[in-house]
Amino acid sequence: MSSLEDICGGLPLHPLPENRGRKKGVPHAPVRTPNLTAQEEKLALQNALRYFPPEVHKELALEFAEELKLYGHIYMYRFCPEIEMRAYPIEEYPCKTKSAAAIMHMIMNNLDPSVAQFPQELVTYGGNGQVFSSWAQFWLVMHYLSEMTEEQTLVMYSGHPLGLFPSHRYAPRLIITNGMVIPNYSSRDEYEKMFAMGVTMYGQMTAGSYCYIGPQGIVHGTVVDEAALLKRYRQGWLMEITDSLDHCIARLRDARENKITLSLGYHGNVVDLWERLVYELDTTGEQLVDLGSDQTSCHNPFSGGYYPVQLSFEEANQLMSTNPGRFRTLVQESLRRQVAAINRLSDKGMVFWDYGNAFLLEAQRAGADVEKRGANKTEFRYPSYVQHIMGDIFSLGFGPFRWVCTSGDPQDLATADLIATSVLEDAIHQGVSASVKQQYHDNIHWIRQAGRHSLVVGSQARILYSDRKGRVSIAVAINRAIAEKRIKAPVVLSRDHHDVSGTDSPYRETSDICDGSAFCADMAVQNFVGDAVRGATWVALHNGGGVGWGEVINGGFGLVLDGSAEAEEQAKMMLSWDVSNGVARRCWSGNSNAYETICQAMEETGKLKVTLPHKVVDESILEQALHR
Repeated sequence: MSSLEDICGGLPLHPLPENRGRKKGVPHAPVRTPNLTAQEEKLALQNALRYFPPEVHKELALEFAEELKLYGHIYMYRFCPEIEMRAYPIEEYPCKTKSAAAIMHMIMNNLDPSVAQFPQELVTYGGNGQVFSSWAQFWLVMHYLSEMTEEQTLVMYSGHPLGLFPSHRYAPRLIITNGMVIPNYSSRDEYEKMFAMGVTMYGQMTAGSYCYIGPQGIVHGTVVDEAALLKRYRQGWLMEITDSLDHCIARLRDARENKITLSLGYHGNVVDLWERLVYELDTTGEQLVDLGSDQTSCHNPFSGGYYPVQLSFEEANQLMSTNPGRFRTLVQESLRRQVAAINRLSDKGMVFWDYGNAFLLEAQRAGADVEKRGANKTEFRYPSYVQHIMGDIFSLGFGPFRWVCTSGDPQDLATADLIATSVLEDAIHQGVSASVKQQYHDNIHWIRQAGRHSLVVGSQARILYSDRKGRVSIAVAINRAIAEKRIKAPVVLSRDHHDVSGTDSPYRETSDICDGSAFCADMAVQNFVGDAVRGATWVALHNGGGVGWGEVINGGFGLVLDGSAEAEEQAKMMLSWDVSNGVARRCWSGNSNAYETICQAMEETGKLKVTLPHKVVDESILEQALHR
């Protein structure tokens, strides 16, 4: 068993670790089908070997070539460390800076088997959200972090550690980019090739920026995969599991009739369940579902994110690699069947909405009946919770604010939870608008319930939805608690990229922006740069997180609070920008919530001056001007 000291020692070469291969009995990522040419296969192998000295090339070349052939990517299974992968208390990491140790804590949490979807393939969630592209990159990153000083910055190119570069103590300690591909080449097919060659990587939203916090962030997975289902059942996110459709229907009826709270996981294909619900409606007249949605990983529908109903889980995984064209056809046929069932139930009163996982987008591409006639191209027959609910909430400045207690001590998290609720209660007492007050009350309720129900998986983390003022106030209060030793170790602040400013995504986060700029990515890029110059400990910029490669640009950050006066000032400056950037953009696009929110921010912050839009009051002048 490796130790943290071993992990930080650089690539283990003398001797090479035993080649134990791919572990049995644990979930693995689906086989990829990059369709490399002979020259591209040679390049992929050459690229992998450049991490190692020539004396081991002959031995490693054979197994790396075999991995490429069998799995469509070189993960370097030989170098998967034997250490228990989890978020260790920050003081146990052999580092020169607390910032570096905090980053290590977050990386190992993302790869913790209780957190990660396919830990041996370095996939945290979403089927293909990578932390790194290969295990050689993991070893090098941990080594660099252990050596890093406050005058260096580690630069990451799509999983590859380019190296430590001189900087200064106020610069980010880590800068990450994932999938920054020239736009004309940002297609799924090109991605498969480039990932197989080890030159780019899909970081999802928070996997490749080391900021995922387990199922508090999102309960990912698919009902087809028994391993994912059992994991969530054992962690308490599901009360019951079954592989029987008859049992599902019986329990649904019982829960509805007796008003029982129930979370039931079905081990099978959800399309079968949708169609069974239609059958019950047609034969009994009973509508068993009032609300419906879908959370399969449709950003990745043809590589394991969506499993077609016509095949078993095992058959699907096999066909995915042996005949990807046929697999794609079956996925699209399955999507059409699923939508047909949803439409039938919806016609009888069920309210369906898109989660924002590209389900309706992929269903439309498959030819399913999801069109909304007369609408713009980012709208569908059904509403999106992002477009029709979260858009206005984002415009108020609210989004998924997170903190991680790097001590690993649940008591530190309990203290931070109390601090957050106290801060929000004080804000309500001082007076806030009705809409903000409602959000604060919801978050106070959430934090208290989260603590009672032990929702932590992996790192000692918490998430709530907060605005600019709430985030800054909570950060300052937590930082002071660290200074006063009420919290024993630094706290990492972060957020989902699915937030006010972090993501430009025309079918999700920016789908409610109707001035024609929904397909522009200035906001996410400015967010990434702006956080970097205002004190973030690390920043990340991704292609594709949330709804798929080529569909979105995400910007994210991590900020370490260590109790210092500098940390407090950085939190105030960076968090204010991180929210106000997006609110200002939403204001300019015409959102009234954002207009009011950014005007209030300008009143409270003397140095903030935002360009405000003038509304066209009489729209008839537009028609007159265009048709004179």
